[in-house]
Amino acid sequence: MDQHIAEAIGRPDLIRLDDRLVCLRFETMKVVSALAAVRHLLDTGAVRRGDTLLDSSSGIYAYALALACHRHGMRCHIVGSTTVDHTLRIQLAVLGATLEQMEPCSDLKLDQKRRVERIHEILAAHPEYHWMRQYHDDIHYFGYREIADRIREATGGERLTVVGGVGSGASTGALARYLRGAANGPADVELVGVQPYGSVTFGAEHVSDPEIIIAGIGSSIPFGNVAHELYDTLHWISFQAALAGSIDLLRRHAVFAGLSTGAGYLAARHEREHSPERTVLFLAADTGHRYVDTVYARHHEAARIADLAPREVSGQSELALPWSRMHWNRAPAAAPSPAS
Repeated sequence: MDQHIAEAIGRPDLIRLDDRLVCLRFETMKVVSALAAVRHLLDTGAVRRGDTLLDSSSGIYAYALALACHRHGMRCHIVGSTTVDHTLRIQLAVLGATLEQMEPCSDLKLDQKRRVERIHEILAAHPEYHWMRQYHDDIHYFGYREIADRIREATGGERLTVVGGVGSGASTGALARYLRGAANGPADVELVGVQPYGSVTFGAEHVSDPEIIIAGIGSSIPFGNVAHELYDTLHWISFQAALAGSIDLLRRHAVFAGLSTGAGYLAARHEREHSPERTVLFLAADTGHRYVDTVYARHHEAARIADLAPREVSGQSELALPWSRMHWNRAPAAAPSPAS
């Protein structure tokens, strides 16, 4: 029996959508990493019960950290993105977390930069606060070990392709690392990262999406937790293509999930078709509730996913909307040279 709701929320569902396509569905994915990170900090004496934990978030991690703090008797302070919605603000308040939300801003890159600057201001005034550094501290990898074990048991772990948003690097990077590092020998696991246009993580900052940079899976600043050398292939997917994926996933499989999941689903279907010998598993990081108005209410706009296919590129200079795909080949952080 679970001792706290956070443990139940952090436990994902494994759903087989067809013979070779599997969805790893979370209610709120980052609860897994936040719980494990806070437990590690307490166990090692880095923090004590009653201390204040601080971080920046576009939404999911704020809720996850608030739950972890509630579970372990900690205080929580969040510097939140403009994307933090009314429902989440109310939940954070009732859970006892304090939220500083950035002023409305149409540029999510600037929003992210301002949040980091505010974190440094708070730490200067309150050096006793502990900055969780979800983007840079690999303690956020720890919670995915048990999930990797469960995936391996359910799929056999052989000829498995894992697809998901890169974001802070913790979820997809950790799963690949733990799956490949199995005690009974390295498994044949390929890792496919999904990015929005405009993200600096894999060198797409020069291509902008007129609608939005998908919050949570892209970045306007370098993230220390992203291990570039873990990724085999990358997909850059626009808002409109991700919208089509989200709508199709709900219509075809009744899975109601967020926008990054729609992007991952689109990429996963493509990888499944081009690697018929492999099982493809994609991550669904959260539910679709906060996307009802911005995505699901626009279902009549959604393109048929059968009409969508990625542009195959050999370098970032060739990237183009709405969807591009490139072999990364486990290269280190320095990006491969763009095609001339």
